[in-house]
Order: sequence, then C-alpha cells, then structure tokens
Amino acid sequence: MTAALELEGLRIDFGGAPVVDGVSLTVARGECVAIVGESGAGKTLTARALLGLAPDGATVQADRLVVDGTDARGLGEHGWRSLRGRRIGLVSQDALVSLDPLQRVGSEIAEPLRIHRLASGRHALQSRVQELLHRVWMPDGERRARQYPHELSGGLRQRALIASALAADPAVLVADEPTTALDATVQARILDLLREIADAGTAVVLISHDFAAVRRIADRVLVMRDGRVVEEGATSDVLEAPQHDYTRQLIAATMHEPHQSPEGAADPVLVAVEVTKDFGEISAVRGASFSVPGGRTLGIVGESGSGKTTLARMIVGIEAPDAGSLRWIGDRRVQLVHQNPLGAFDPRWTIARSLREALAAGGVPRAQRAARVTELLAEVGLDASHAARRPIALSGGQRQRAAIARALAADPDVLVLDEPVSALDPSVRERVLRLLRRLQRERRLTMIFVSHDLDVVGAMADEVLVMQDGVIVEQGPIADVFAAPQHPFTRELLEASGSISP
Repeated sequence: MTAALELEGLRIDFGGAPVVDGVSLTVARGECVAIVGESGAGKTLTARALLGLAPDGATVQADRLVVDGTDARGLGEHGWRSLRGRRIGLVSQDALVSLDPLQRVGSEIAEPLRIHRLASGRHALQSRVQELLHRVWMPDGERRARQYPHELSGGLRQRALIASALAADPAVLVADEPTTALDATVQARILDLLREIADAGTAVVLISHDFAAVRRIADRVLVMRDGRVVEEGATSDVLEAPQHDYTRQLIAATMHEPHQSPEGAADPVLVAVEVTKDFGEISAVRGASFSVPGGRTLGIVGESGSGKTTLARMIVGIEAPDAGSLRWIGDRRVQLVHQNPLGAFDPRWTIARSLREALAAGGVPRAQRAARVTELLAEVGLDASHAARRPIALSGGQRQRAAIARALAADPDVLVLDEPVSALDPSVRERVLRLLRRLQRERRLTMIFVSHDLDVVGAMADEVLVMQDGVIVEQGPIADVFAAPQHPFTRELLEASGSISP
C-alpha cells in the first residue's frame, strides 16, 4: 500500500525542553494507526504537528514529514491552509470549542467545500452537507444544519465536527479522541465509520485513550509515554501480548472487576414518581419513576439526548419537574460533580478560593476554612500545593479531583456525578473511580452516576436506569440488567459497548 503520511524523527520542545522526542510514524492509504498513552504523553502535540498546528512557543522539527505526497516540513501558514481540509483533516476532541459558536452547523460543514472550491451554489452545498450529516448518523439533519453548536448535545456536536472534517474527502484523517463524549451506540457507529473511511482508502490516525476503540478499528498501535514511543506493532500483538511494562499498566487499568453489591435491601433516600420535563416542544424526560437506595450507587445510562443529564439536574434542583414529584426521605444535602470541571470552575480563581467559597456556602466558619481546604485536597489525593493553582494549571485528573473536593465541601449525603471520568485516560480514570469508591465507604455516600460508559457503570453501580428518548425503558439491579437485558435498546447498548456478544 502507498503511504499517505510519512513522519520521521519528530521533535517538539518548549524553551529547549523536549516534550516530543523522535516520534516516527507511517500510515498507508487504507490503514488506521492508533496512538495511545496517558494525558501528557505527547499524543495530541504529535497529532497537531501533522497539520502544522503546534501551539505558540513550540519549536517543531522533523527529519521527514510528507502529507499525501507533499513535503510539509518547510510550509508556512499559507501552504498549510492549502493542505488542511483538502489533504489532511482533523477531528478535535472538544467539539464545542472547535465549532464556530456564531456559525450554523450546516455552514460550518460547508466551509471546507467553499474554501477548496469543491462545490458551488447553494443547492450543491446544501445537498453535500446533508450527505455528510447522514453519513455520521445525525438525526433530523435538515433541522440540525440550521442550528448553532450550543443547541446540540455533546454527541451531536461531535458528529457535526466529524462531518466537517470529512467534507473535502482528505487523504489523511487525524481523529483526536473523536468518541470521548459519545455514548456507546453512537461511539460504535462513529468507530465503524472511521473504519469504513480507512477501508475506502483514507489513512486514519486515531488518538485515543480508549483501548476498546483502538481494538475495534486500528490495524497498528503506537504507545507513547513522556514524548517517546515505547512500544508499537500490530494492534492484536500489542494489546494481547504487550512487551513494555507501561503498556501492560495501561491495559490493566481498562479492566474493571464487576461491582459486588452489598447484600440486603437499603431504604430509599429519594423516590421519583412520574417525573416529566419539557423544553418547548421537546420532551426531555417522560414519566420517570424510580427510587435511589441509601448508601448505594444508582447508574443512569443512555444515548446523548436520552434525558439522563436533565434527570440528574432535576435531582439536584437545577431544573424543576413540569409534572410528577421528586421526594427526598429526610433532610439531604445533594451536590453535583460536573462533566467538565474546567468549565465548572471560575478560571480566574485559585482552587483554594473555589473551595473556600463552597465551604462558606456550607456554613463553615471563616477561621476554619483554610484548614478544611487542605483537608479536602488531601481527602481526594491532592497535595496542598495545588490549592494555589488555577484550574488551567491542573491536569484533567487533578481538576476532576478538585471538583470532587469542592462537592464534598458541603458535607453532602448524595453525590450526583455527570460523566465524571469520560475525558480521562485509563489509569487516571481508574484512580478517580477508586477514589469515589473509598469516599463512598468512608462517608457513607449515596451516589447517582450518569455515564455513557457501560463498563464504568458496571464497575460502580448497584442499580441502573436505562433511558431512551426521555423514557426509562429498563431498571433494576445492575447484575440482572447487564446479564439478561429485557429491552431491545438495553441489549443494543451492551452490544455496542462490547459487554455482551451480538
């Protein structure tokens, strides 16, 4: 097969300090090569260097960089613009940041077609946009094309971003964590789409911390650590018989033991009866009835747009039901841990100030707050020195721990966690999950765990609600639901996640 991408000896440094050192990569047409590793390994820097998008202050050098037959080492910004989109496309991790908030989705997808003059005229552009939206399984494509990014769910935004990257039919597609925010069924479809794109002749570079995704579509895999490639080879060889200790550690972190629920029933702390919530003509949650057992974990799973986050927001009181009731048994303090801790913290404040604010809201006297900040950070495994940092100066895992510390500041009885580990790499995710299990034991917390990751829910939850289009279609003890799903949608979710065989 002919190589569509050739990279040799990539070096990236900041102020003389190397962060990527000697990375080489060749991807043939029709091949998918994955790059895996923890946050900070250099994966994304390597990916962005392939498109001439290294951050300010970075010095980038390569012995060889050929993109679809073009030597890209000496290109200026004008030269790179002629390559980006047309010869090499990028699907970024954060669709909300990557999509223009002032531009409608359809116009965003059509932009590469206009720039590279691949389609002209309103009808031709609209027709091509609809083809692309259909290709990425965007529901109600005509309406979505007229909407702005903020009007779409995270999963729908990511699909729009992938459609934009595919618009000019590039020879190389770099997909940087393209399925991080997607639920199991959509993730499976997008991964299958990327595999189809590769099989049709495109060279695909997949950046991911999801080994299940890598196993599903990649032909070869490179494992990066501290800016270097420590292992590479055929995907089956690397994942089934890893040679490097670091690779073995990463793979082990993805293998969760099934959660063992305590014996005996637990009294409920929350009872929901026929809870309904509408947003205009959209029915987000319809007739939801369930209970939350005290001291246990209730998992809520479903696709993007299924209503699980809306239900969580009603549980914590951010939204009010339009009909039905949510009744707490006794006085309960409820706290929310957001999906995106970077967006949830005030970027101008240090972590200490954010924690002090939460302690003040919880009634902790001013004289005790500094000591409690240190105690909270220690409780979530953060050093006291992190208190002086702002959120942007923390890694993803550290920010999530800080977000949990802030939620604990009010001494809650119930923690509602909305996708708390979806953006974390395997080893960091496992450490956060262990932290949550320990906190639950020590504080006797009740937890409501919202996630699209069925493997994680299976490792954490005692009971589960499965939601589809705003309706709870199945619920019960997680061992029963996952072992013998009764509803077709539950089975589809489990099949897509690889939890059961199709």
